[in-house]
Amino acid sequence: METSSTPTFHRQDAISLGVRGILYGSGAGAFISAMQNTLTKSPVGAASFITRTGGVIGLGAAMGGSYMFFRAASANLRGVDDSINPTVGGAVAGALLGIRVRTMPGVVGCGIGLGVAMGIFEYTGGALGRRFSGDGGGWARDEVERKEGVRARTRRDIKETIGVLGEGRGIYGPGWEERRRARLTEKYGVNFDEVK
Repeated sequence: METSSTPTFHRQDAISLGVRGILYGSGAGAFISAMQNTLTKSPVGAASFITRTGGVIGLGAAMGGSYMFFRAASANLRGVDDSINPTVGGAVAGALLGIRVRTMPGVVGCGIGLGVAMGIFEYTGGALGRRFSGDGGGWARDEVERKEGVRARTRRDIKETIGVLGEGRGIYGPGWEERRRARLTEKYGVNFDEVK
């Protein structure tokens, strides 16, 4: 039974999130590959960040896609969006990172390490997971609701403002309306004195 404090769960599209993770991961991998390429001592060409250190791009794409896919799939299977889902996604992505070590302890260790790190990050309120979540960013709706609440509590009526500034002064000061009418009459040649 769902209580009022428990937010409702919205299913996430794991495939589209996986593709988005592949794009983000390949972009990050291309950046890291380009940095590795610029730090080499031997002369390299413009496309060598793909030919020489291009494996990093593929690894980044695989890690990003698997993290986002398994995170969304775990949330959909469990029906809860909590810190266990990033732990599952991080464990799979870390295992892919550990494959480069080519030992089973490396695969398991990287998987557990990255999974625990992502789970702790989400549990302590990290914004990375909420920013890339599939529901369009539930955190943004919460922030909008919070700001609307602040506006509702702090908004003042115009009559209150006039009362604060002193009766008859208004927001613009004494005599403002007469000066405005005179300026409009001078500029447009229309007598605004009859208009209320």
